[in-house]
Parts: sequence; C-alpha cells; structure tokens
Amino acid sequence: MAATLLFTPLSIGGGLLAGLLAKKVFEQIWGMIDKEEPPHPEYREISVPKMLIALAIEGAIFRMTKGALDHWARRSFERFTGTWPGEEEPEPEPE
Repeated sequence: MAATLLFTPLSIGGGLLAGLLAKKVFEQIWGMIDKEEPPHPEYREISVPKMLIALAIEGAIFRMTKGALDHWARRSFERFTGTWPGEEEPEPEPE
C-alpha cells in the first residue's frame, strides 16, 4: 500500500512524459507517411479512412510508449525501494 502511494506521483509524471514523447514520435512517423498534417475528428472535410489510419497509428504509439515507460518506472522504483509497485503477475483465470 505504501509503495503504491509513493509510486503514484511517479506514475502520473511518467504518463505525462509518455504523452509528450508519443506525440513527437507520431509526428515524425506521420511526416514519413503524408506531407499534410493528420486529419482530426473535429474537422468537417477530411478523408475518414485517412483519419482512422492516423488515429490507429497514434493510439498504438501512445500505448506502446506509455507501457514501456510505466514498466521502466516500476523497475526503477523496485531497484531503489526493494518493493514492486503493483502485482507481480496476472491472476490466473478461473476455470
């Protein structure tokens, strides 16, 4: 419980950092795909298939970046405190 309370601010900061990093990575990747900026859902005149592709790429990059940074932060927290902030492994599914 105490480890969770200590880890929470680190997790929040890591999430914000992951969002910023993911945005930069997405911008670089999208720039290789298309010279125009990616279409946003709030725009009226857009290519819907192009928007869906952009959203899928952006979402995948964000989840990957957030997951990697979160796991790295947990490993670092464990190295410094000796306590893993979270579950050791997933609970087995009931049969």
